[in-house]
Amino acid sequence: MFIDTAKIHVKAGDGGNGAVSFHREKYIAAGGPDGGDGGRGGSVYFQADEHLSTLSDFRYKRKYEAENGEPGRGKRCTGKSAPNLVIRVPFGTLVRDAETGRLLADISTREPQCIARGGNGGWGNTHFATPTRQVPRFAKNGAPGEERELLLELKLLADVGLIGFPNVGKSTLISVVSEAKPKIANYHFTTLSPVLGVVRAGEEASFVMADIPGLIEGASEGAGLGHEFLRHVERCRLLVHVVDASGVEGRDPVTDFETINRELREYSEELAQRPQIVAANKCDMAPREQIDALRAHVEAQGLEFHEMSAPIAQGTRELVQAIARRLAALPPVRVFEAEPEPVEEILDPKDKSVSISVHDGVYFVEAPWLYKVMSGVNFSDYESLQFFQRVLMTTGVIEQLEQAGVQEGDTVSIYDLEFEFRY
Repeated sequence: MFIDTAKIHVKAGDGGNGAVSFHREKYIAAGGPDGGDGGRGGSVYFQADEHLSTLSDFRYKRKYEAENGEPGRGKRCTGKSAPNLVIRVPFGTLVRDAETGRLLADISTREPQCIARGGNGGWGNTHFATPTRQVPRFAKNGAPGEERELLLELKLLADVGLIGFPNVGKSTLISVVSEAKPKIANYHFTTLSPVLGVVRAGEEASFVMADIPGLIEGASEGAGLGHEFLRHVERCRLLVHVVDASGVEGRDPVTDFETINRELREYSEELAQRPQIVAANKCDMAPREQIDALRAHVEAQGLEFHEMSAPIAQGTRELVQAIARRLAALPPVRVFEAEPEPVEEILDPKDKSVSISVHDGVYFVEAPWLYKVMSGVNFSDYESLQFFQRVLMTTGVIEQLEQAGVQEGDTVSIYDLEFEFRY
């Protein structure tokens, strides 16, 4: 079964907690703190796999969790960082945040893409030793790993998309010009899922062609099968519009041509503007005046027109050469750019909860949303530091610290940042 959408839950690993430990050795009365840091939690990556063609694996497993980092140990030993979790998907998979719909990644290359980052390990008590605090009996917990509900959507990576009514000969065409072997029969909707085929146009020239299930009138609104697969032609650099020139099913070829183009416009105006070649199929069965009428209508719109009869490979070679020439002048297959996280979502999260705890005079601040803000702050830059201070004030963190009893000169620890509180 061809599955091109899925919804899954991913959770990156939490960072390991820092250790509270003190050096113990014979003849050394007070060795001091030696607690190590926790290890980093595993991140969740997505990577394309050429051996996968659908998202069917995600029907059976919907929850993916990376391992947590190990806690720190004594003798300043850092806990082991957890391995990253790599989820393999077909080329062309879009990964979106299920809650906001924001595009996180387009998995169209072999490069792994990080979708959920593992939490940093917490500091051991070694970091908290000062001249006035020589025996810190506390450490920091590891930071939480990111957690997301994801929508996966497969959009095939093909140079050419075959579009047209059902039973016009698209499957026959792709079977003749490539090694693809789609099911071919004389009834509508024989093709139930997209089929990819590699077409050789010469010794060093080739391209990928996609046979998209037939469209019908109303497809853009959900009628028929084709509407489910219109997403797969969004990446295509060139559309080959296959029209039944014979009219053996009682339809007019010119009307068919206009109907499909109208459905494309209603689905996506951008898609309707995609370069297009019209291939009139079954010309061996069509009256010459009917072919000429279709040709005149198509060429009047500035489109290239080719006659063919796919079952007997008549005109298919010329069509392939024409497609190759057009592709040579077109930009590469479209790759969708990931959308950055809106600043307002970071600074105004739904969950503004802040946890403040006090250990040996140190005020620990924990808040998952604040951890995300800190990941984008350069603390060595004055303006960036000023921005972070404004965030603490406008989101009420400073006010909550004051309610917890913080005084000027006290130490405040926020994940990997430690500073003295000043008014």
